Amino acid sequence: MSNFRCDGRVLWLAYAAFAITLLVAGLYYAGERGQAAALRTLAEDANTDAELKRALLLTVLDRSRTLPLVLAQDAELADALQARSPNGIADLNEKIEALIPGTGASVIYVIGLDGTAIAASNFRQPDSFVGSNYAFREYFTSAMAEGTAEQYALGNVSRRPGLYLSRRVEDESGKALGIVVIKVEFETLEQNWQRSGRITYVTDSKGIVLITSRPEWRFLTVTDIPQKERIAIRESLQFGEAPLTPIPVWSLDDLAGHKMVATDTSGTIPRQPHFAQTLPLPGTSWTLHLLAPAAPAMDAGAMQDRLVFLAIGVPLLAAAGLLLHRSGRTARRAEDAKAAQAELERQVTLRTVELTEARDRLQAEITEHRATDSRLQGVQRDLVQANRLAILGQVAAGVAHEINQPVATIRAYADNAKAFLDRGNGETAKENLGLIAELTDRIGAITSELKGLARKGRHAAEPVDLKAAIDGALFLLKSRFAGSFDRLEITEIASGLAVLGQRIRLEQVLINLLQNALEAIDDKANATITIGLSRLTDDEVDLSVSDTGPGLPDHVRDNLFIPFTTSKEGGLGLGLVIARDIVTEYGGRLSVDTSKNGTTFTITLKRA
Repeated sequence: MSNFRCDGRVLWLAYAAFAITLLVAGLYYAGERGQAAALRTLAEDANTDAELKRALLLTVLDRSRTLPLVLAQDAELADALQARSPNGIADLNEKIEALIPGTGASVIYVIGLDGTAIAASNFRQPDSFVGSNYAFREYFTSAMAEGTAEQYALGNVSRRPGLYLSRRVEDESGKALGIVVIKVEFETLEQNWQRSGRITYVTDSKGIVLITSRPEWRFLTVTDIPQKERIAIRESLQFGEAPLTPIPVWSLDDLAGHKMVATDTSGTIPRQPHFAQTLPLPGTSWTLHLLAPAAPAMDAGAMQDRLVFLAIGVPLLAAAGLLLHRSGRTARRAEDAKAAQAELERQVTLRTVELTEARDRLQAEITEHRATDSRLQGVQRDLVQANRLAILGQVAAGVAHEINQPVATIRAYADNAKAFLDRGNGETAKENLGLIAELTDRIGAITSELKGLARKGRHAAEPVDLKAAIDGALFLLKSRFAGSFDRLEITEIASGLAVLGQRIRLEQVLINLLQNALEAIDDKANATITIGLSRLTDDEVDLSVSDTGPGLPDHVRDNLFIPFTTSKEGGLGLGLVIARDIVTEYGGRLSVDTSKNGTTFTITLKRA
């Protein structure tokens, strides 16, 4: 019996050593495998993100390049350069000043042959460009010599960086009269990049950072520029007194075939690994760089695969331990052996059932992961196809615009749930978490529906309960504008009233209109919003959204349905454009009536 006990201890020690070795090796391998898979997913997502950002930047550049070409052929501008009459220059100042709101340009100015600005859109401002001499600027000398030029530089008057697009102005005989310059600033684009959570920046042919989501990196370099060349650049005043030193980015060894770099992203934890992606910008000498944080994704991937390994390995090791225990008990008395055998068979059966269930759950998870990978690949193919369309910038920005509303609502419910948990009110917090789950599903539905904006006719019209669509839109706006809902008046609408459309997309239209109305009355104490039927026939339904706000100015009303035109600071100018497209797709109309007493949007839909 003593020898048996000694042998049993040795056997159990050998089993423990084997189990520990297997667990350590398995966890290490699972972690490496999970990190590699997470990095592949991150690379695909970062590549798609970089493509979208490049397309949006190219859209901004292409739109801006047409303006100097048009202005260089303007007869009034040429006459002002030639005659230099005070009245002509005054008229030119007012003319180019009026172009600023609709073109997206920062400043438009006209320079004479001597390099002195004679007219500018900011002629009324204290830092007006009028009278300043720009003969030393490359965009002046190159445009005079070659007819056109582009230069990114720091303004010597405004001290704000931007892209200068210049064009030579000529008389009918081809004689040069001067140049017209358009300055484009990218502050809004940089703010959008900052919100993405990924470091994005654009460099010129010399490796100098021009446009960036990290302002402290502006006019730094991606490579070390020789001292002699740095001195020449500073003397040109293109980048002011910028030090032109390298950015804090260090190359790392490639990981799983992907280029990796390190940078200080938090201020306290230096040199965090990032996936690096670079894309050239066609038509320019610029290059777009995108750095996606890799550590969170890799840690999550490693943790997920390790949990899967533990879910499989621990039960197997437990089963092996039970078998080892069973073999040891066979040497005992016959009665104890029979009882132990029966108990062991029961335990093995139980463990087998658990292992089978664990295997089935794991198989379901693997199937779901594969389906998710397939859906992600489908989304990527759709985005690549959308890149070939001229309206890619509108679709990409529209997705962000539409998702922002339910995301803001989710944030509000999450904050409320946290507050209720702090108060010990778990039941109400549980309700808020349930609503967050529903909103997450709704975001998925919105994302799926927004893909249809790039392919007309994908969703056939179907009967939609109009009251249910209104309730859904109010639900999404409830938390974000809770303080203003007491000023909302809804006329009675029958539950059975159905129109032709698609519910999620009709909710999008109502959300856009209600959000605009709520923002319009935000500063007016006694203002109200009314939702109701203004006309009902056998064929059509008119649903009106009215507010008693200040109304829309003429220049906003005239450009209301033009993409990328907005009166809101930080707005994309796509909400009403998308709303009109949705209504039109289902055979309806979207119209507006505005005055100083308020604004009314009318949605005309076909009855189901």
